[in-house]
Amino acid sequence: MACENNLAVQQIIDLYSQISNLESLKPSKNVDTLFGQLVSTCLPTDTDIDVTKIHDEKVKDMRSHLIKLCGEAEGYLEQHFSTIIGSFEDNPLNHLHIFPYYNNYLKLSKLEFDLLTQHINHVPTKIAFIGSGPMPLTSIVLAKFHLPNTTIHNFDIDSQANTLASNLVSRDPDLSERMIFHTTDVLNAKEGLDQYDVVFLAALVGMDKESKVKAIEHLEKHMAPGAVLMLRSAHGLRAFLYPIVDSCDLKGFEVLTIYHPSDDVVNSVVIARKLGGTSSEARSSEMERCVVMPCNCSKIHAIMNSRGMKKNMIEEFSAIE
Repeated sequence: MACENNLAVQQIIDLYSQISNLESLKPSKNVDTLFGQLVSTCLPTDTDIDVTKIHDEKVKDMRSHLIKLCGEAEGYLEQHFSTIIGSFEDNPLNHLHIFPYYNNYLKLSKLEFDLLTQHINHVPTKIAFIGSGPMPLTSIVLAKFHLPNTTIHNFDIDSQANTLASNLVSRDPDLSERMIFHTTDVLNAKEGLDQYDVVFLAALVGMDKESKVKAIEHLEKHMAPGAVLMLRSAHGLRAFLYPIVDSCDLKGFEVLTIYHPSDDVVNSVVIARKLGGTSSEARSSEMERCVVMPCNCSKIHAIMNSRGMKKNMIEEFSAIE
């Protein structure tokens, strides 16, 4: 069956029609209901949908526009709840559970941390998060629960977003010291990117293929050899919500793992290492040709299976020796 004729895809097209006709994407009962239905429709992973094989130009254009609408709505949602949570007189971090997707961020951040630890041999002292937004939950969760001694530098192009975000941690004696905010476009961030052991690139940075690849290319130029790049992608129907990051988009990096959750964590996780270190120089030719390297999944499968994640799809890449 063609992807365009799939029942779920038809439901997504119908929801897109309703969402694109909304007067505003700011949080409201109607907006919340429609996007809730959209996410529920896109969550199932027991399909063989591959959006890269869609041939109908109208559906391809619809998907591109829908991703941008989702990004805009997500921005409004984070802004709305960051303002509410930041208004509490005590420590705003005590009220993060008010955010509707807080539990999803707890799961996603734990997943990313667990995957990251399989590819680093020391606890990172400095991390950069590009596109942290007004509700920097990944940075907060990592700092609070997984990296208690790490300083996290958050970059966002929007000064208002950074003001809201910094207010969330301003009354926390620990995170107010370890969460630093920079207002800048990622493409203008050059000096200093080589000081980070790990760089996260948010899903909403680069809402189309061209801009996503441009951001990745910029990071490749300025990250330190051997540093790890963490990205968020999407798989199957979930690719109607977020852009896909392919291994061939990561020229200059060694792709280590691509992990596709099958639960209510929407984003896939991509982990790559900047080439140029002693262990990765010989691998650049493979990446330049966008070759999918042999799978060496036994270790990561054992780790994830022990945590009850057997149904998730994991691709771990190793170099051709």
